[in-house]
Amino acid sequence: MNIRPWRYEDLNEIAVLESECFSEEPWNMQMLAESFLSPQFTGVLLEEDGTITAYGGIGVVEDEAELQLIATAEMYRRCGRGKLILSRLEGEARARGAKKMFLEVRVSNSSALLMYLKDGFEGIYTRPRYYRNGEDAVVMRKEL
Repeated sequence: MNIRPWRYEDLNEIAVLESECFSEEPWNMQMLAESFLSPQFTGVLLEEDGTITAYGGIGVVEDEAELQLIATAEMYRRCGRGKLILSRLEGEARARGAKKMFLEVRVSNSSALLMYLKDGFEGIYTRPRYYRNGEDAVVMRKEL
């Protein structure tokens, strides 16, 4: 198991995993590439036997970080990989001067909500009908 920063050549595999993990509104290759090339972006991934099993990315502007994406391949879920990625991203955010981190999560994504709550995030408000299908998003914050 190896945690490391994204490399440009990882983007195709991340895009495939993104579409497998998110049936609605996955990030496409162009979105991933644009984020990767942004100086505000930091992406980390977990690689096992040459395969990406989890990944995530944040954007940091001044003293605020936003968790932009995080996912774990289905067969590796509920084994701590997402938490490992999240912890590494929080460390990267702190290193870049962030004092707090924000994220948005679907109200129906109970496993992600539970992970974030256990990690110290708190729900601060709901964005009604945030997603294309009309589902609400919970906006969460954590002081770093």
